[in-house]
Amino acid sequence: MRRLLRPGRAPRPRRTDSGNAGWGRALTAAYAFMALAAGARSAVQIATEFDAAPLAFALSAASAAIYLLAAVALRHDGRRWWLVGTAACTVELAGVLAIGTWSLLDPARFPAATVWSGFGSGYGCFPLALPLLGLLYQRGRRPRPEVERWPRTSPST
Repeated sequence: MRRLLRPGRAPRPRRTDSGNAGWGRALTAAYAFMALAAGARSAVQIATEFDAAPLAFALSAASAAIYLLAAVALRHDGRRWWLVGTAACTVELAGVLAIGTWSLLDPARFPAATVWSGFGSGYGCFPLALPLLGLLYQRGRRPRPEVERWPRTSPST
């Protein structure tokens, strides 16, 4: 919608959340999409064929929960949300690397693929790239340390 200038008034500045608000929204949408995809996949697999590969399906459900937590944390501001988001992305990266390696070294343990097996090859290795992008985004959003406003006074001797 076009903003009209009124005579004698300057246009109001556009509101922006931060310099990388679009990047953050895209990343949050990617995490939400992966939470939906992994959650739906694991729900169907657990409901229909859980006995075939219980470890793989449980890991897919866990990955969906981590994706959802990361999506929520990346969308919110504040020191605690930053910590939660960074932790979620770190756990996700560790999971992708650990499960990806484990699934390649011991394929008998994974008769059915998980979201993270083969480093996310079933999803075009997107699960491997997503936590790296998430951690990079979190690095740019790191909250500044709180500065003490009043200098401490030392006891006079």
